[in-house]
Amino acid sequence: MTTATSHAYQDLVDRVRDGALGPDPAGLRVTVAFTTRQAVRHDGRGTGYRNEVLSLRLAEAVGSCAVEPGELPDGALDDCVGADVARLLRHPLPAVRVAALDAYLMHVTPHTPEHGARPVPLPAGSSVEKSRARARAVVELLDLPAGATVLVVGVVNSLLEALRSRGLRYLPSDLKGGTTEWGEPVLTDALAAADRCHALLVSGMTLGNGTFEPLRRHALTHGKQLVAFAQTGSAVLPRLLGHGLTAVCAEPYPFFWLDGGPGTVHRYGCPGGGR
Repeated sequence: MTTATSHAYQDLVDRVRDGALGPDPAGLRVTVAFTTRQAVRHDGRGTGYRNEVLSLRLAEAVGSCAVEPGELPDGALDDCVGADVARLLRHPLPAVRVAALDAYLMHVTPHTPEHGARPVPLPAGSSVEKSRARARAVVELLDLPAGATVLVVGVVNSLLEALRSRGLRYLPSDLKGGTTEWGEPVLTDALAAADRCHALLVSGMTLGNGTFEPLRRHALTHGKQLVAFAQTGSAVLPRLLGHGLTAVCAEPYPFFWLDGGPGTVHRYGCPGGGR
């Protein structure tokens, strides 16, 4: 499964459905479904943003998928509660499918050293301090010389700051468009810009909106580093390492923006593409 025509994400889904990675998903039920909605404007920043995340509880594990605010139908939570994972992996809403897969994989392959995770502590602090600490943990996974250009899919201003501090150029991309904190235009077609970049830095939200696979295939075909920062699908993306994905900074629920205390992110893979 190393050719440009492979479909690593769907292959992973199929293996879970077949019970190849753990218990039969038809025998595991989601007990809690909830959404987390947030609006933020960090101190010293001129712009803010909103988040909405669907999360599903399976035993001790929580799986999550971010959605555009207001996109999730009211009945989605009712669909999920009490449903078995196998059924949710066939749900018509992509966010439900991703959150269910994430919960299953968090249950069977949690973020522990035994499964390849390397914990990175985030210090307590304000929202912007924790955002910058996470950004440093993410950007350190890129092995690039100063002056190289990174395609950033899912604009996070702290990540752009961290890239600047490394002397790296970037092209910001997000389906919402708009501008960055510094007035730079945000591209809406990431794949169209990929040829202009040396590496890709991609949000896990691409799993939920269907844009991850084309970006993965581009990186695989052209031998580029592809690093993911993942609140969405934090347990999913590490399972795709070696199939066009270089490294992952995984951040399971609860996310850094929910608490001012210390936290942890989990890094997988190595700079430059080693395991």
